[in-house]
Amino acid sequence: MRIVIAGASGFLGTALSTELVQRGHAVVALVRRPTSSPDESTWDPYAGSLDQAVVDAADVVVNLAGTPTAGNPHSATWARELRESRVTTTRVLAEAIARSPEPAAFLAGNGISWYGDHGAQVLTEASDSRGHALLTEVTREWEAATAAASEAGARVCILRTSPVMDRRSAPLKQLRLVFKAGFGARLGDGRQHMAMVSLRDWVGGVAHLAEHASASGAFNLCCPRTPTNAEFTRALADAVHRKAFVAVPKIGLRIGAGEMAPELLGSLNVRPAALEAAGYVFRDPDVTAVLRTGLA
Repeated sequence: MRIVIAGASGFLGTALSTELVQRGHAVVALVRRPTSSPDESTWDPYAGSLDQAVVDAADVVVNLAGTPTAGNPHSATWARELRESRVTTTRVLAEAIARSPEPAAFLAGNGISWYGDHGAQVLTEASDSRGHALLTEVTREWEAATAAASEAGARVCILRTSPVMDRRSAPLKQLRLVFKAGFGARLGDGRQHMAMVSLRDWVGGVAHLAEHASASGAFNLCCPRTPTNAEFTRALADAVHRKAFVAVPKIGLRIGAGEMAPELLGSLNVRPAALEAAGYVFRDPDVTAVLRTGLA
């Protein structure tokens, strides 16, 4: 297949591109600079410009573009760029797909924060979205921006991605250093469920969706058994051979984390029901396996 990827130079995009090429697919990266390479195509999503012929020739379009979620949670500029970078790129690609004579499948990046805090309730793709936390509202707009592609009859997969645990990238890169220094701690009472996925299962799951034409709708990209924050804290402390007895008070997190506090204190007890139903078999089903793979 011919697969076009926006955000191909990022951590996830690089890993996915490598996997798809190894599987025999042709990958074209959308880049925001001039290029003459057949493996790249220039676009400017904020000007609404891209090479329509590249989209027309694609079997699958993947959007992983967006500014990093790590930033100043007290900054209005950061929050605006977080939202606009995701919604705008998704809308521009959805509209380009809609203009194609034979619309490509659209694998649209998104986040597990779509659900909002549900406490201990088990969540699948059939669950509702709650609350008005920053990332929850962003993910709703992000998903809505795929509408043009869906209305044109394209196969659309919403990639509700949980934090990808790998030592080369946030959040595990930073957490590993904190825990190794002996400062590991649970967040609040630690009862909140903390969705996550290994890099190889994220890549494997997305590649599986790209290759299976019957798959469409929302997909949770998370390990099948979601740990609580306390369970994650113990597992990471054990993995780096340190102790973690202390806790960060909720009030301190709310003050320090600002708009991102709900991501640390909210509970998402998520299951990848749709991805498993589509035939994907997870290699890292729980927190111990996810951390073992991520720290290897």
